[in-house]
Amino acid sequence: MRGVVPRANTRLLAMQFEAAPGLARLRALKESFGAATPDLVQAVLDEAARFASDFLAPLNEVGDREGCALVGGRVRTPPGHREAYEAYVAGGWPTLDQPIAEGGQGLPLALAFAVQELFDRDCPAFGMLPVPQRSAARLIAAHGDAQMKAEWLSPLASGAWAATICISEAEAGSDVGRLRTRAEPLGNGEWAITGEKTWISFGDHDLAARIGHCLLARTATADGLSLFLVPDRFGEARNGVVVRRIEEKLGLHASPTCALGFEAARGRLIGAEGRGLQQMFVMITNMRLATGAQGLAIAAGAADLALAYARERRQGGGAAGPIPINRHADVQRMLLQQAAKVEVLRGLLLAAANLGDLAACETQEEERKDAAALLQWLLPLVKTTGGEFAFDVASDAVQVLGGAGYTREWPAEQMLRDARVLTIFEGTTGMQALDLLHRRLRGDRRGLRVFLTRARKDAAANAAAGQLLSTLDLLEDAAERLAEMPHPAAEAGATAFLQLAALAATGWIAARLAGLDEVGHEAERLRAAGRHWLAQMSARAAVWHAQSTAGLALIEGFAAIDADGGG
Repeated sequence: MRGVVPRANTRLLAMQFEAAPGLARLRALKESFGAATPDLVQAVLDEAARFASDFLAPLNEVGDREGCALVGGRVRTPPGHREAYEAYVAGGWPTLDQPIAEGGQGLPLALAFAVQELFDRDCPAFGMLPVPQRSAARLIAAHGDAQMKAEWLSPLASGAWAATICISEAEAGSDVGRLRTRAEPLGNGEWAITGEKTWISFGDHDLAARIGHCLLARTATADGLSLFLVPDRFGEARNGVVVRRIEEKLGLHASPTCALGFEAARGRLIGAEGRGLQQMFVMITNMRLATGAQGLAIAAGAADLALAYARERRQGGGAAGPIPINRHADVQRMLLQQAAKVEVLRGLLLAAANLGDLAACETQEEERKDAAALLQWLLPLVKTTGGEFAFDVASDAVQVLGGAGYTREWPAEQMLRDARVLTIFEGTTGMQALDLLHRRLRGDRRGLRVFLTRARKDAAANAAAGQLLSTLDLLEDAAERLAEMPHPAAEAGATAFLQLAALAATGWIAARLAGLDEVGHEAERLRAAGRHWLAQMSARAAVWHAQSTAGLALIEGFAAIDADGGG
């Protein structure tokens, strides 16, 4: 029997939820946000943990072992997946943050991400379906016409229908300018879509009654890409959407990643022709935050698994007999570092989620603009840090478990495999770094200014946050220097700057955690995690600052290793 991931401490999640910046303002702004009282939040998290234990934990092992299959041109999900999804829909879980007018509950986005953490902790592949579903609902609400909203929003909110994001093509992954899929008008408000799309999570499945593909394509009458909603079916009739294959992947085996062919499939335009990529960012923003939540889930599960194992595994101790390995200093170092990464990432995700709601609902115009700008600054940091921490913590969990962690008898190795893709999809780390450099540093710097102001204010209120203040100074200095560098030199240091910005952002959260005045075990854990993270910041910040400002010296010598070498 395989080792199990311990049940999550929902009291810890609830305490972080209450500590997240922006929550008090949200509760005052909107009645449905105010309904998210501490008691309700705790009840939702407790029930989510029970659902995950009952339905998702059993699915995780089966799904990883058996994966999905292409049968008769349709994707068949592994045993137990349909039952888990039906229970998910019946429990109302897709509706948490959806608008009340569409049958949703209108609760804060942060609560939806806290629930996603609990679900993805027990089966990250399961969460690959609800994320584009929720994100597509936001996209259609923002840019769809009245007919599209009336048809799609309620079924998406309930989970009866599903959605995908269809961007990538062969030879045109992140380079969307090379997309070749074409859309031809049919003269009745519909378009015929023809082309091939790759890397489509849940591109087909047997879970929902209908799938809407949110797809970028070219038209003959617009310079830019246009965005279309292409259903997989109309009634019982298929709509020219063909599954070419399911990709064989390192991890997330219960999530079918499909290559899809669109053979004159009928679709409708979303928003304005030629503005598809810009409009798609409504969906992309939510999906990048969700990637951070998925990474947090894997990291949290791996950290708890390692800690529980270290309490039981006995090694060393001399003549008095073997002792639990959590009494060895090096193991304690790893476990404390794991816990710190989990807590600062969780705090950063919840802060960003609150900013998302404030950017949509804040009634004070300047405050709303600040929230929107700060969210865009934090978005690449949440996405990248989530992916990196997931892999790092899972790797350290394998290390703590030793040989056992390398085997399938324990879930640590699956966590490591599942986590690896998180710094690749929804924009690679390098892409996130270039986004931060060109759009948030060389472009509108409002997000950086708001971040520095808020982080310095919180740091000044905490005597333990001296290393955060010095890190913020280094971040500001690097930003000024990168903004003046020629493009190639600045791009060489972009990823290091991303790491420095992420360190500053997690340090901001660490300072807030270190200063918590609540009592109890959970509060002590959060303060310890915050202090530990702050204590290591200066040395790390110095390295990332030096690399981010090194310019072309950082890639000097590449030509030599890239040379043919003969013949």
